[in-house]
Amino acid sequence: MRIVERPGLWMAPEQLAALIGQLRTIASRTLGAKDLQYGIFSGDRERLEVSFITLVTDKRTGAPIAFNALPVIPLELDGRSVELVHLGLVMVDPDQRSKGLSWVLYGLTCFLLFIRNQCRPIWVSNVTQVPAIVGMVTETFSEVYPDPERNTPRKFRQLVLVRQIMRAHRHVFGVGEEADFDEQNFIITNSYTGGSDNLKKTFEAAQKHRRAIINDYCQANLDYDRGDDVIQIGKLDLAAARRYLTEMVPKGALGLVGIAVTMALLQRAVLPVIQWLDADREFGRLRPRSRS
Repeated sequence: MRIVERPGLWMAPEQLAALIGQLRTIASRTLGAKDLQYGIFSGDRERLEVSFITLVTDKRTGAPIAFNALPVIPLELDGRSVELVHLGLVMVDPDQRSKGLSWVLYGLTCFLLFIRNQCRPIWVSNVTQVPAIVGMVTETFSEVYPDPERNTPRKFRQLVLVRQIMRAHRHVFGVGEEADFDEQNFIITNSYTGGSDNLKKTFEAAQKHRRAIINDYCQANLDYDRGDDVIQIGKLDLAAARRYLTEMVPKGALGLVGIAVTMALLQRAVLPVIQWLDADREFGRLRPRSRS
């Protein structure tokens, strides 16, 4: 597993091309001859400047088998700037499905971002028509709307965020300007017209959730022939992080998560202090103190 942070900001062109090539390999295995024209597949380097790429490769062959692209969307809330993490595009090689990759692809990067954010809550969004993903989001994150199981009411903050997303950031998840939005129920109608056309599914083909209430909600509220999506707004907070560790992460992988958290803390907190206190070495714009 490799997590690549905002590769468009620092990767050399040949490195970036190699990374995109790996993602396209997975996409071609997933979609066949079909193609995507939005997000990281659009060829726009700016999209890669605001995205976190989680890439999973086969340990024996090195072949890419799954990825997740998490774009960060700049918004405003309560009069200040916030960054919302869109759960983004997930693709898994058909031969590797049902092999326990969901905890890596759907949660690990978000969890590490939460740690780096000093455990302050992070807003997240999700756009899908797949019942299994709708249910996974409601089970993992906090304050999710819509939540078919709990039927919690919509909050004003969620409305403020979703209005900004639908007004200026539809391109992040491949929804065209002609798509309508039902802000009472957070349903996007005629959603697959902005580059994500080949992701459209029938209800029968979409992966179902183990709880029937989630499947019934999607079937009743989404027109799969037209191509509707539900957009969910939620929050990654301490309670959600606890649920992720105790319910999603396999017990045998807790050590790996612990190592990743330790490295994130070293990068964010410990190393800057050590480097700052070393007055004898040059570090960035900091120069060592001259000795007389």
